[in-house]
Amino acid sequence: MSLTVLASEGVKSPTLWYPTILGILVVVAGVVLFCGSVYLLLATNLGARLGFLIAAAALSGFMVLLSSMWLATASPLNTLKGRVPSWKPVESVEGKSMAKAKTPAVRDIFTEGRKLSATDATNVKAEADQLLVIPQAEGGEKAPPPGPYAKFQATTDYLQVAAYETGGGGRFHAEFDGSFPFLHLSFHEPKHAVSVICPVKEVEVPFGEAPPTPECDPAQPRVNLVMIRDLGSVRVPPLVVLIASSILFALTLLSLHWRELDMRELAASSVPAERPSGAPAKA
Repeated sequence: MSLTVLASEGVKSPTLWYPTILGILVVVAGVVLFCGSVYLLLATNLGARLGFLIAAAALSGFMVLLSSMWLATASPLNTLKGRVPSWKPVESVEGKSMAKAKTPAVRDIFTEGRKLSATDATNVKAEADQLLVIPQAEGGEKAPPPGPYAKFQATTDYLQVAAYETGGGGRFHAEFDGSFPFLHLSFHEPKHAVSVICPVKEVEVPFGEAPPTPECDPAQPRVNLVMIRDLGSVRVPPLVVLIASSILFALTLLSLHWRELDMRELAASSVPAERPSGAPAKA
């Protein structure tokens, strides 16, 4: 284990060996050392089959308890978890009207939607900044390719005029699309948000003077970034582990129960029948 740790510290650039092959070797070594050592002790004292059943029952029972803790409490950073909730981009519409939007739910968002408060609008802008700003190279590495909505060099090149949202709630929702599966069923109505962005007017600032307050450039159109709320799947992996571990735990306990019944039946059949009183003993 120490050799693999030292090898991982010496690697500077990701390759096929690090982290792919090295990660597989670490997992295999952990399973062999911890689970294999326990099974070896049980097998030498109880037999290979009985030792395997007991080791499997203990491991699956431990995973049931551990996955129950992951599922019922706030998961720490290094536990098994799915996607965190976030805003996903849908489309970008230019102009002051949303009538041309491809998403029907946001066409009347300026009049029928909810205008977000300053705090909620800041959270929406933080998501929009990752989509609108062209990524820059850091640490001498090549910059990642820009997304379809990246049009600005920095977050200071634009302002968020307002942010609106619509939808959400607990209403049953069914939607057909071209992906797999074709029918999406959900007990949450999709929540959409629109971040109204305007480019900042360029102003020449004389040397030594404080820059003025940024203002929108009336010569450039506004950009309405449409996003949909992804509820994520933070607790789905722990739930899958809990179900799988519960099934394995039940199967191992059932196998141990069946083995106990077989041993009792074998012990009962091996006991000699009692001789009737007065009957002569066999030579």
